[in-house]
Amino acid sequence: MQAGYQVVGTHEAADVCVINTCSVTHVGERKSRQAIRKMRRLNPDTIIAVTGCYAQLDPDTIAGIEGVRVIVGTQDRSRIVDFVEACHADGDVQNHVRDILPTTDFENLNLYGGAVEHTRAYVKIQEGCGNFCTFCIIPYTRGRLKSRRPEDIYAEAVRLVSQGYKEIILTGIHLGNYGQDLGGKNRLADVVNLLLTETDVRRVRLGSIESVELSEELITLLATEPRLCPHLHLPIQSGSERVLRMMRRHYRLSDYLVLITDLRQRIPDIALTTDLIVGFPGETEEMFRETLCTLQDVGFADVHIFPYSRRKGTPAADFPNQITEAEKKERVHRAEEVVRRAARAYAQRFIGKDVNVLVESRLQNGHFEGMSAHYHRVRLVNEVPQTGEIYPTRIIDADAQGLIGRAYVRQEALS
Repeated sequence: MQAGYQVVGTHEAADVCVINTCSVTHVGERKSRQAIRKMRRLNPDTIIAVTGCYAQLDPDTIAGIEGVRVIVGTQDRSRIVDFVEACHADGDVQNHVRDILPTTDFENLNLYGGAVEHTRAYVKIQEGCGNFCTFCIIPYTRGRLKSRRPEDIYAEAVRLVSQGYKEIILTGIHLGNYGQDLGGKNRLADVVNLLLTETDVRRVRLGSIESVELSEELITLLATEPRLCPHLHLPIQSGSERVLRMMRRHYRLSDYLVLITDLRQRIPDIALTTDLIVGFPGETEEMFRETLCTLQDVGFADVHIFPYSRRKGTPAADFPNQITEAEKKERVHRAEEVVRRAARAYAQRFIGKDVNVLVESRLQNGHFEGMSAHYHRVRLVNEVPQTGEIYPTRIIDADAQGLIGRAYVRQEALS
């Protein structure tokens, strides 16, 4: 868009199709290949440019898919227009994937354009991971820790606020390690403080962060700053101490649970969400039951559940006692039932309470929908003057889709 290209719909004729791929699971890779082939069918003469983790991990496979003309990994994505135009000029396939491990600089990729209704924006401030958990391919596709400079974060936040965005979500591959490569002068809490004190953004939300990297400063901000959303996504991956050791996670389950207790004492209604992997190699039925008990005890507001995906090149891919796909699927269903009950109980706690809802869209029935600070999807039973604004809302009910509320439309929107 910055180079003057016009974005068109998926089913419209396009000169260039850019596909950003995923390699976290084999399903992500399969869907990436399907997307490439679909674009080829819809636009036989298009220049297909493929980027992202799958391109970084396996550029030869990507190059073998008919129609792919440009390949970029997880670096040099800011130059993709140059690569496409070079391909258009000489017709040669442009393969620009290079070894990511020596890369030390964060690549700025500012959010540009966006949805018609500007509401929530993801701002990536950190890249790379050095944990090397036994199941994870990400360190090999994203490389070492790289932090975005505070002045660049600030500049993008100011621009997004000026465009009408009300919420900024700070994201990263290893968010809690932000600043380690900047000489220790800046930390995640410093970035949050910068946005809260130096910009007019209405809300700041933290993306996924490891429990062992949640500082006292961040917890204090969560407990005292109304503009910092009381929501933490703390990956647990397993509720069994033995499985966590096999995963080579960098925390003990007991310490994780102590942190949860402390957070709820200091921030009673905090929303706690997590990631969970089931069917890890060597996970016995007893270990899986330990995970189910942990899920019941913690009562997360939401859980992203993934069956273990065997990633070639990771230690766990060669572990003995691999779990069958059928058993992994069955365990996913059992975990989902526990999670549904906990999520329902957490949502019902808000019935009768007032929350602030950032209205994002108008539904087909004429009602509106948005997001609360506690990361609840809220459907409004009455109309509001416009989307993209924050409205105080009384929660009147809850169902499987989220909360149901009535906005105080006679009050001025908290814009």
